[in-house]
Amino acid sequence: MAKRFFIKTFGCQMNVNDSEKMAGLLRDMGYEKAQTPEEADIVIVNTCSVRAKPDNKAYSFIGNLKRLKKRRPDLVVAVAGCVPQKEKEQILRFPHVDLVFGTFNFVKLPQLLERVKREGRVVEILNRKIPEEEKLPLVDSYLENPFVAYVTVQRGCNRFCTYCIVPFTRGRERSVAPHLVVEEVKRLAERGVKEVHLLGQNVDFYGYQGTDLADLLYMVSEVEGVERVRFTTSHPAGFSERIARAIRDIPKVCPYVHLPPQSGSNRVLERMNRGYTREEYIEKVQMLREFVPNVALSGDFIVGFPGETEEDFEQTLSLVEECVFDQAFVFEYSPRPFTKAATFKDDVPKEVKNRRLQTLQELVKKQALERNLERVGKVEEVLIEGFSPKGSELYGRTADNKPVAVEGSEELIGKTVEVEITQASPFFLKGKPVTTGVRSKR
Repeated sequence: MAKRFFIKTFGCQMNVNDSEKMAGLLRDMGYEKAQTPEEADIVIVNTCSVRAKPDNKAYSFIGNLKRLKKRRPDLVVAVAGCVPQKEKEQILRFPHVDLVFGTFNFVKLPQLLERVKREGRVVEILNRKIPEEEKLPLVDSYLENPFVAYVTVQRGCNRFCTYCIVPFTRGRERSVAPHLVVEEVKRLAERGVKEVHLLGQNVDFYGYQGTDLADLLYMVSEVEGVERVRFTTSHPAGFSERIARAIRDIPKVCPYVHLPPQSGSNRVLERMNRGYTREEYIEKVQMLREFVPNVALSGDFIVGFPGETEEDFEQTLSLVEECVFDQAFVFEYSPRPFTKAATFKDDVPKEVKNRRLQTLQELVKKQALERNLERVGKVEEVLIEGFSPKGSELYGRTADNKPVAVEGSEELIGKTVEVEITQASPFFLKGKPVTTGVRSKR
């Protein structure tokens, strides 16, 4: 009987992609995927430390594995990702953890597991880019979704926002050679993938020997079989007219941009070291909509950043009212170790943070509902990804990233179909197919 693995992933799409790469490496070693930790011979916890909440969830999950390890001493428990990269000593306090490794060297997972067999507990944390990282595009991911895949094109960050731990856990910015990106996309297309997401901590700062993100979008879009191309996450300081033109001019590039403002107050943006002003952010959004009028915009916001006043928060609300978002991820500020903001006085009371979070979420929810209601009765192209986890309906997304529950049969899975939108809620649509033909362009 083949041995089995279970990977628990916390955090961002980058972590999801890393987990799929690790799963691909394990598959190549002869392992099969387990549905629960109890069924597995190896359990890997891929951690995130961008905020305190996923940090704490990861520690709780790791702690709960102690009972399982006691019942099955041969079980290998591994902890990977950003948490051990920044504080391996905390992980080592869990005696049942056999393997600890960081964000730089998970491509060496097969060798690390062999060392665990020979040596017992193994800890390998690196603080710089390693040559093996160049092998990552050559690893075939174990895809959770057979029609949608992530492709990491840029890792690390040079921005040093005062609240953000990414430069300390992911290192400096480094881009993947474009020919390796295209090769990975070709292999994914041969496996039946219809949609690829180009990932980077700041993807619009992608650059490799004169090739920028706009160039890469053109190159990836030429791959036969790929129907849709997305990219995330963009940084407002790096988002350019060249990128906006590429979205407009390349039929396969989806009209959706995740462009996090974080705050609408210039005073707070300066304390965050974001590298742009409120006015510059609004100008970028206006420029984008001039090129792509139907673009869907999403963003991230932090409320309760040290020193944020009610006037600062009102500036954030007014920015949201002016720019209009289809979706936003709103977080209460939590200090992260090693960051400059961790030295600031965390002086916004918890109840104030919570009130601001709810107020901002309600504003975005209102905007999203208004925009979605305009789509009722219209026909949208939807890539059907599978069945909805909450029912018997099919599930898919529009080109501009709106989730849609679709009436229909299993034969539509993996196809791009025209769907008439019949119902709308703030962040979800419902519809029925008007054709079953496969479509390759929006």
